[in-house]
Amino acid sequence: MSKEYVENVCWYAVYVRSRYEKKVYQQLLEKGLSSYLPLIETIRQWSDRKKKIEDPLIRGYVFVKINYHKEHVKVLETDGVVKFIGIGRSPSVISERDIDWLKRLTREPDAIGNTVVAIPVGKKVRVLAGPFKDLEGVVRKEGREDRLVVFFESIMQGVEITILPEMLLPIDAFSSSRQPVESHPTDDPEVVTAIRHLVRP
Repeated sequence: MSKEYVENVCWYAVYVRSRYEKKVYQQLLEKGLSSYLPLIETIRQWSDRKKKIEDPLIRGYVFVKINYHKEHVKVLETDGVVKFIGIGRSPSVISERDIDWLKRLTREPDAIGNTVVAIPVGKKVRVLAGPFKDLEGVVRKEGREDRLVVFFESIMQGVEITILPEMLLPIDAFSSSRQPVESHPTDDPEVVTAIRHLVRP
C-alpha cells in the first residue's frame, strides 16, 4: 500500500436506501473496504415474545474509510448505496473524533433518544464526567430533564442523549475558567456514577 494512498484515506458517509444499512455494510466489507455501521441494541415486543435486535443509530447512513479518488466508484456500485454525503459534488470528510463519538454513543444505548436533523435552540455545553465525558453538544430542555443533542455537522445529523443537568458545563465557562476540568467538583466518584441513572428507558 503506497504512502500516497494511506495519506488520502479518510472517513466518509454514504446515504443508503431505506433498511439497506446492514446489507450495504456487509457488502462493503466483502469488497475489502473499511466500513462502520453504528448499531444500538433495542428490545422489540411482540404479542408472545420479546426479542433483542440491533438497529442503526442514524438511519440511512453507513460510514466508509477509503481513498476517495481511488475507491469511490466501488462504493457507489454497491447495491443500496445512493450517494456520498457532502456539499455539492464534494463529499464531506468525517473526522476520527466524530467516528469515536459514534462508537461511544453505541456503548450507551439506554441513554439515546431520537435522531434529529437540526440543532435545537439552546446552550452549548460539555459533559464533565461519566461515559460521555468531554462530549460537546447543544441542550434541549424538556420539563425537568435535559436532552443533550450531539450534532455531527459533517453529515447534518444529530443524536439526542439523556443526561443529568449537573453533568453539564457551558462551553464558554471553560474558556473563562482557569481551573482544569479534572478539578471540577462534579468529578466526585458518586456524581460520576450518577450519569448512569438515565431518566428515560
